[in-house]
Amino acid sequence: MADIGTNVAPVRSCVATRDPSHGPANQAPAEYRIARSDRSAVGLKHRSGVGDRGRLVAAMATSKTPERTRATDRSRTNTPQDNPFLALLDDVRGDLEARLCGFLDAAVDQASAYGADLVAMVSAIRDLCLRGGKRLRPALAIAGFRAAGSRRPLGPALDAGVALELLHAYLLIHDDWMDQDAIRRGGPTVHTLLAKRYRSQQTGDASGILAGDFAAALALEALSRIDIPAVRVPKVVACFARMQQDVVFGQQLDLLGRASDVETVYALKTSSYSVQGPLHLGALLAGGTPTLLRALDQYAAPVGIAFQLRDDLLGAFGKAKHTGKSVGNDLRQGKRTALVALALRRLRGSERTEFNRVLGDKKASDAQVGRALDLLRERGIPELVETRIAELATSARIALDAARLPSSARKLLAGAVDALTERTV
Repeated sequence: MADIGTNVAPVRSCVATRDPSHGPANQAPAEYRIARSDRSAVGLKHRSGVGDRGRLVAAMATSKTPERTRATDRSRTNTPQDNPFLALLDDVRGDLEARLCGFLDAAVDQASAYGADLVAMVSAIRDLCLRGGKRLRPALAIAGFRAAGSRRPLGPALDAGVALELLHAYLLIHDDWMDQDAIRRGGPTVHTLLAKRYRSQQTGDASGILAGDFAAALALEALSRIDIPAVRVPKVVACFARMQQDVVFGQQLDLLGRASDVETVYALKTSSYSVQGPLHLGALLAGGTPTLLRALDQYAAPVGIAFQLRDDLLGAFGKAKHTGKSVGNDLRQGKRTALVALALRRLRGSERTEFNRVLGDKKASDAQVGRALDLLRERGIPELVETRIAELATSARIALDAARLPSSARKLLAGAVDALTERTV
C-alpha cells in the first residue's frame, strides 16, 4: 500500500459508470496521510517517530478560499430565515417525524405479540429515533428529488427520509456498541439501555446488535412502501444497498486504522449515506438521469468529507449538552480522525508522548483528555481542519455552479453546504 494516497473520489455511484476525474479540489492534504511505520498509532498501541511527509498549511497555501468558519458567519447563514435548505427542513420536519413515529409505533405493536422483551428492544430503537436528530439526510433526499426536476408532492421523498432515518439508527446502534459509547442524542445508547434492563452487559450488547439488525430491516421495509413507478424500484433499492455496503467498508477501514488517507475513509463511512446517498436516492425516486447523478457526485464528495471533519471538531471541542455525546471520546477510542492524523505529524518529543498516552486509552481521565486537546489547540490543528473544511465547501460550490439544475434545487444545495459544513451541533 502506498504511503501517499490518490485523489479522494466520490464513493460508488448509483449510476453504471462515473467520471474518473474529480479535480484537484478533492485532493486530501498530504499531512492527513500516515506512513506505514506509524499506522499502528491509530489502535490501542502506539509508537512515535512519524516522518513529516508534507505540511497541511502548504497544501492550503494556494487556496483562495475566504475564511468562512467564524461563529458570526455560521449564525448569519445557518438560520431558516437565511438558508433555504434549513427552511425546507423546518417545513417538512413535522410531516417527516409523524411518518417516522407512525412507522415505529406499528413496529412496537408488531413486537407486542411476542412479549415484553421484544417490545423493549423495538422501543429502544423508537426512543433513539425520536429523541432527536438533525434530519439532514431526509432533507437532502428532498433536494435530490427537486434536483431531478420533480414538481410532484414530496410524499415519496419523505417516505425515503423515514427509510434513511432508520438506516441511520441501525448504523448508530452498531457504532455505539463497537465504540462502547454510553450516550447518544443526550440519552443512553441502545446497548446501554438494554444492558440496564437485563442487568447484564453481555446480554445488553447482544440485544443491541439485534436491535441494530432490526432497524436495518425496518429501513428496508420503509423503502419498499414508497409509491413510485415500478421501473424505478431496482435502481432505488440498489442505491440504498450501496449506501450500507460503503458504510461497512468505511467502518472496517476505520476500525483497523490502516488506511493511508483519512478522507477516503470519510467518503465511505460518512458521505456515502449522509450526503451522496440521500441525494442519489431522492433523484432516483424522481427518475434522475445518469448525468444528474454524476453532477450530484461532484457536489456531494467534498461536502460529505467536510461534514465529517466538522463532526471531528465538534466531537473534540464541542459541548456534550449540544452534541448529545461524550466530548473527546474519539481520543479514548484511538480513532484516526483528521485531528489525530495531524497531531501525529506535528507533535514532537514530550508533547507527542503525552498525546500518545491518551490516544486509545479508554480509561483516560477527563483531565488527560483535556490536556491532549490543549496540545491540539496549541499547535493550531483545529484551524488547519477549519481551513480544509472551507476549501472543500468552496469545491462543492464550484461543482454546484457547473451543474445544470432547477433554480429551486440549486438554492437548496447551496444552503446545504452551509448547513452541513458550518453547523454547531
